[in-house]
Amino acid sequence: MMSQQGAPNQNDGPTPPREGMQNNYVIRVLAHPSEVSLGHWSQLLEAERTQGRDTTPFITPAYLSALLDSGSASAATGWTLQLVTLWADERLHAAAALYIKTHSYGEYVFDWAWAEAYARHGLDYYPKAVVAVPFTPVPGPRLLAVDATARRTLMTALLQVCEAQHLSSLHMLFAHPADIEAAQSAGLLRRHTVQFHWRNRKPDPYRDFDDFLASLSQDKRKKLRQERRKVSDAGVRFRTLEGRAITPADWDFFYRCYQRTYLEHGNAPYLSRDFFARLAATQPEDWVLFVAETTHPIACSLIAVNAVPSIAEGSKSSENLPRVAFGRYWGALERVDCLHFEACYYQPLAWCMAHGFDRFEGGAQGEHKMARALLPVQTTSAHWLAHPAFADAVDRYLQREGEGMAHYLSELGARSPFKQGG
Repeated sequence: MMSQQGAPNQNDGPTPPREGMQNNYVIRVLAHPSEVSLGHWSQLLEAERTQGRDTTPFITPAYLSALLDSGSASAATGWTLQLVTLWADERLHAAAALYIKTHSYGEYVFDWAWAEAYARHGLDYYPKAVVAVPFTPVPGPRLLAVDATARRTLMTALLQVCEAQHLSSLHMLFAHPADIEAAQSAGLLRRHTVQFHWRNRKPDPYRDFDDFLASLSQDKRKKLRQERRKVSDAGVRFRTLEGRAITPADWDFFYRCYQRTYLEHGNAPYLSRDFFARLAATQPEDWVLFVAETTHPIACSLIAVNAVPSIAEGSKSSENLPRVAFGRYWGALERVDCLHFEACYYQPLAWCMAHGFDRFEGGAQGEHKMARALLPVQTTSAHWLAHPAFADAVDRYLQREGEGMAHYLSELGARSPFKQGG
């Protein structure tokens, strides 16, 4: 076990142990991704891809640094980063972005009821620990590791960090199946949720949007055409910008739209303009912007793509991995009927078909996405609670919830938007 060093700082959260040992690995808890060299990060992400795990643009050191350095996910906003790393012979074997949280915002796997139950019994649910990408409900690797042994050891180290700081719980969100397997081996509980993803046709990919429409049932095909026609008849046209073609002025317009959407719902945006400026500088090729215009720009949507390895240029291991696009953000300054569907689904799907992408992930929730041929996909999280009685109660609750989720998925599966036999 690792020993606790220093006293907690009330402003910065509990102070983690900086170094320890586990199964011949040196465990180091770091405060910033820059404490790991780019070469070590590159080797670790390359090892992930070699294992067939399609890494996302959201788990790179540049992305995690942008969240922290922009103040979007920092101690001041209730996200204190503790980068838990495993080393052997001064080589990085595993890493996980662990956040100490003082709330449950920005996670998309909801545990508010658990926090309320703790409060009713006079117990503190916060601070808790979360292994996730802040504000980003995208499934993917959470326990970056060179192999299964390092991954299981990292999971044990995460629990030790939580125990040493007397945290109520640990939650690993939207995790890869290999991470869930490591978590279950360590005694964590599974929780399932549902997202909606579009997949390109195999082995004969869609040629274009009309080819895609032809695969849908008649009523769905008619609905999509009507929605697209409403946007076109309103005089809206789209301009698509990829990577470095997105100028600072384009990013400024995007942020106006993004900010407006949050403010209309009574919330301040999670991410700052500085966050997007940092990503435009460090990961420019990972973004595609769709700008809706009449006589002037009125709306836009932004997607991320994993088309180019961000820090492993020339990597051969990425060649056989799926090409994935991730629907992320949208906003509008003017209202046009069905503009949201066009900007967030139809334009990205057409772009994915034109560029040979295998999958488009539509983000959290949204049963309405099924009508647009985004089909239900089960996502999984893992949870550990320090209090034995609460852990037992949550275990029973998750078993019941899991049965309901399986029934829900079965119901959704019977509502395919495709032609019979498609």
